[in-house]
Amino acid sequence: MTAFKITIIGAGSVGFTKKLCSDILMVPEFENIEIALTDINAANLDMAAQIIRRIVDVNGLKTTVTATTDRRAALTGARYVMNVVRIGGLDAFADDIRIPLKYGVDQCVGDTICAGGIMYAQRGIAAMLEFCRDIREVAEPNALMLNYANPMAMMTWAAIDHGGVKTVGLCHGVQNGHRQIAAALRVPMAEVDIICSGINHQTWYTDIRHKGRQIGKDELLAAFQAHPTFSKQEKVRIDVLKRFGYYSTESNGHLSEYLPWYRKRPDQIMDWISTDDWIHGETGGYLRYTTENRNWFETDFPMFLDEAGKPLVPAARTDEHASHILEGLETNRTYRGHFNVKNNGVIRNLPDDCIIESPGFVDRFGINMVEGITLPLACAATCNVSVSVQRMGMMAAVTGDVDLLKQSMLHDPLVGAICNPEEVWQMVDEMLVAQAQWLPQYAHAIPDAKKRLENPRVKTREWAGAARLDVRSVDELRAASAKKKASESHGLGTKVMG
Repeated sequence: MTAFKITIIGAGSVGFTKKLCSDILMVPEFENIEIALTDINAANLDMAAQIIRRIVDVNGLKTTVTATTDRRAALTGARYVMNVVRIGGLDAFADDIRIPLKYGVDQCVGDTICAGGIMYAQRGIAAMLEFCRDIREVAEPNALMLNYANPMAMMTWAAIDHGGVKTVGLCHGVQNGHRQIAAALRVPMAEVDIICSGINHQTWYTDIRHKGRQIGKDELLAAFQAHPTFSKQEKVRIDVLKRFGYYSTESNGHLSEYLPWYRKRPDQIMDWISTDDWIHGETGGYLRYTTENRNWFETDFPMFLDEAGKPLVPAARTDEHASHILEGLETNRTYRGHFNVKNNGVIRNLPDDCIIESPGFVDRFGINMVEGITLPLACAATCNVSVSVQRMGMMAAVTGDVDLLKQSMLHDPLVGAICNPEEVWQMVDEMLVAQAQWLPQYAHAIPDAKKRLENPRVKTREWAGAARLDVRSVDELRAASAKKKASESHGLGTKVMG
């Protein structure tokens, strides 16, 4: 195996960069590679570089770690590119949550579809196409991009169709749901086998087996309803399981905003969610979580750097797909996972052009998908609605077509359940104006949007949402972390997130 170069775009996402790099560095054959980190935030990039270099030094590895704000320099000669960016950072993310709330749209995450996810795609795809241009021009020929950036389907779709770069989208939702199913059944995860297929964040466990014995709907439903924690945290997922017959990969908060049924009536939202952790449905939960962790990391960076000084433990390698895919491609050790790729007939009752998430195998011959899957009709119907929104949102981002952007918002399941067309048109205008600095493809449309907002046609309200919690201080985060570690050390168990 020859040495190669991996470039991580958005490496200032320090925690995730550390996880990805730690996994890669636990593959023995990868000791002599180069990891090139790049980000537009020089301060975060420097912190990430310090942490990765600390890991390399402590473990006596020969790996080269470089860091630069010059993206093209970082991409030059790269065989693999990992994209983990959040375009617009937390400022734009805050608008993704705040502005739709004025129109009654209450989101937990807002990074996939719904109002926030569609606007996130407009920012991300504009940047993604620039990344792809650089990859085509300076990376190794036929370089592979591993896209972790949300909205997964739209970003990956744009990179393949309009960026001209070989791309696979990667997410950990399937693994987390698999872990949760095993916990509900009260058996080790290693004893549970799954087939999971659909689209990202709407992937369905169509076959679950414990030691070869198939687990049916009734047994799985009874296990979740009887579980003391999941029965309270996963009310939407359990309800969908009860009505569809299949369990979804996504957490309660995520799933609730992809469907038109659970968050459209403010007085009923609390009936379906839990606020004991952000992922279970809290208004703007992921925004709060990421804000808290950003503040904590910047304050306590020396502590996180010290933690990076611990030797790598191979048994602690995570089930994030990236390192396992690279290992399969480079060493020919076969890896089975669930990957976001062009459908092209893999799932028979989803459109050929869309991005699916489905089982596949990786070896030296590439990523090979299992073909001939047919989704249950209710699962396919839900996915097809989202695919139509994704297709319009992706094409709007590529072309700068404001009408198409507004049409994608109008057809979004949750937005459409809450807003009338006039409200959608005004909401999009407001989001375009607020985020203009990250939307170069819409520069021609911003003046007209501003003019329309001078005489708004619909009334809005300042609303925090049905379940908004305050951002915790760094001291509160330290105390919560210490309490969690104490609980785990006393055998009280750990929470499983989907």
